[in-house]
Amino acid sequence: MTGNAIPPLHLYSVPTDPQAARESLPKRERPRTAWTADQLMAADFPEPKWAVPGILAEGVTLLAGPPKVGKSWLSLGLALAVAAGGHAFDSVAVQGGPVLYLALEDTPRRLQTRMGKILGGQAAPAGLTLVTECPPFPQGGSDAIAGWLDRNPDARMVVIDVFAKMRGPAPQGVSAYDADYVAVGYAKRIADHYGIAVVLVHHVRKAGSDDFLTEVSGTNGIAGAADATLVLKRARGQADGILHVTGRDVDEAEYALSFQAASGAWQMLDGPVTDHTIGDTRAAILRIVRENPGVRPRDIVAALPQLDAENVRRTCSRMAADGQLAKDAGGRYYPDTETRTQSTPGVSQLSDCPSIPSDLHEQVGQPESGLSRLTDSFPAHEDQGVTDREA
Repeated sequence: MTGNAIPPLHLYSVPTDPQAARESLPKRERPRTAWTADQLMAADFPEPKWAVPGILAEGVTLLAGPPKVGKSWLSLGLALAVAAGGHAFDSVAVQGGPVLYLALEDTPRRLQTRMGKILGGQAAPAGLTLVTECPPFPQGGSDAIAGWLDRNPDARMVVIDVFAKMRGPAPQGVSAYDADYVAVGYAKRIADHYGIAVVLVHHVRKAGSDDFLTEVSGTNGIAGAADATLVLKRARGQADGILHVTGRDVDEAEYALSFQAASGAWQMLDGPVTDHTIGDTRAAILRIVRENPGVRPRDIVAALPQLDAENVRRTCSRMAADGQLAKDAGGRYYPDTETRTQSTPGVSQLSDCPSIPSDLHEQVGQPESGLSRLTDSFPAHEDQGVTDREA
């Protein structure tokens, strides 16, 4: 920290007796990083620890999306839910624990306003620490975050909004890919060492793509270094957004979301994404076909007299061509179950994770290089410098 161009700012939560609190912290043993093949196969590894079951596991997760799509509202809502032990997206039960939220583009007043809107009169969770200033990772940010995690050993999540504010200058003489990989690597070492979820809020490219992973701004080194990637995209139809999810411990999936402007909350919609992104006419036809597999266009018209018969026939044909319906040789229509996203009340089934996260977690497989700095927290300062966020 000596001689840093950017001084350590106020990422501190000072206990009454800092020295006593530091001595009471659990000691972390050096994780094992090598096995013989038979030892590795015989080893018993704990399940990943989830901040949001099925969506946010321990490790580094990129949350990317275009400007003004609502990434910060979403990340703040998740931070409040996890800190309080409530429901993420108003539907996914989460286990509570301390959360650190770095709102590096916000002011305390804006954070207070947005958080008050999301809480809707409920008490703010004491387990959520909000920070508006922090030095970049290589200039003391890693140590500041590590210090907070040492003081909060039960922490479940760290959110950094936005990643660009924390990555710091690129190392000299390296490629853009390597620079991006190194930048995410700072967060990766923290996440692996402490066994928590670290969320990096990031942007997407202006140009769209069929593969949502290639839309993440920067080189492939950013998505490649992360353990999981979430891309929030605007949608058409009833959904306000589609959350695309993929990762090493998270099954690839997509979820239809609705943004509640009055409360500032993102809610997960029931049913397949296609139910909420197609037009009204297709949605009505799809509902009738699901309720009555094997119907003909004339049956659909009878059930939906407000629709023109010719329009129904053309739409059914187009839906079959688009894979939204299946048509047999007799002209009967059926739901195409193979192309539908599974509809389940619990997201955990989609990602094959425990519905209730386990707090029992051991550190395994983390290279020791670069971890020594993480265990040395900044010297305590008597300052709060944290409390709210908006986005």
